[in-house]
Formats: sequence, structure tokens, C-alpha cells
Amino acid sequence: MNGTKRGLVLSLCDRTGNMVRPWAEAGYACITVDVQPAAHFMPNVMPIQADVCAFLPPRTAYTAVFAFPPCTDLAVSGARWFREKGLYGLSAALKIVEACARICEWSGAPWMLENPIGTLSSYWRKPDFTFDPYEYGGYLSPSGDAYTKRTCLWTGGGFIMPAKRPVPPVEGSRMHRLPPGPHRADQRSETPIGFARAVFEANGATQ
Repeated sequence: MNGTKRGLVLSLCDRTGNMVRPWAEAGYACITVDVQPAAHFMPNVMPIQADVCAFLPPRTAYTAVFAFPPCTDLAVSGARWFREKGLYGLSAALKIVEACARICEWSGAPWMLENPIGTLSSYWRKPDFTFDPYEYGGYLSPSGDAYTKRTCLWTGGGFIMPAKRPVPPVEGSRMHRLPPGPHRADQRSETPIGFARAVFEANGATQ
């Protein structure tokens, strides 16, 4: 898939496609890349099942690039298991982050790399921004995403952090109430739709 005259939107380690949904709905050509099959199929979105460490992005103009490297071996929520996972879990996680960051910076476009509060700020650098989903719940109609999940963002290429439209965080920490199961990690990593729409309005709506 080649980008339109406005450029291609690329989202790495993104199974749900939530981040590119507003862009696709506006007519942008989008690609999502993840080792798992795509959770949804949407018009204007080409899902690619691949390891991001071996993925070669198309040589084209990019409008925006997003990355969501797995946080299992980096987030403080999983710190109790760090020792038993050993160095392999950490090195594999950092390898994915490095691959994502390299593609983001190579693109020349505004970019954003996301991870929860964790150890990445020690191994790389401090995040540029942090947010909770409820702070962008007002971008939805009706409003939603009324929960807390402190998330870090590393950005570059002229990325614009959107203005907040908060709603009361009446759901609290929704992530901690998710039941155990094979899909729990995917549910925890889903991009809040309100934040995705906010990023689009700040970085793409006027292009």
C-alpha cells in the first residue's frame, strides 16, 4: 500500500488498530504491524503480521508513525516477575523498543512511542509526556475512557501533544480489574480511543 498524497500512517506493535482508526476514517492510508493477527479489519488499513524487528517499512512519505512495544518485561506492574524471567526477557523487550524507535526516527514524520510507567526511562531516556485515558475521554461522544492508567510517551519529529478534555475518572484503575485469561495482555495494551482521536485532531485533522 502506498500512501496518499498526504502520506502513509504507520503503527507498530498495534494489533487493535485503535490508534489509526481516526486516520483511516478520514481517508488516510494506514499500515499496522504486529506479530499477532489483526484484531479488526478496517477500510484504508492494511494489517501486516510480522516481527517488527525484521520489518522493512515502505520507502514513502509518512504522515505519522506510532509504536506500542510490549511492556510485559518493562512495566513496573510486572516487576515481581523480572528476576525469574532473567536477562532474556529484558533484552528481547529492549530489542523491540530499539527497532520501533529506529523506524520512528527514520520516517522523518511526527512520531510517538508508548509504554506504561516502567524501566524504559532508565534504559533509554525520560518520557516527553505522560497521560491517563480519562484526560482525553471528552473527545468521545458520548464521553468515555473514564479510567486511570498512567502512560508514558516518547515523541519526536514535531509530534504535537493534544490538549486535554478530561472526564471524571469514575472507573478508577480498570486495568487492575481485568480477569485473568489469554487476552488480558491485549486488553491492557489497547490504545484508548479518546486519546487516539485527540492525537489525530492535533496532528492530522488539518493536513
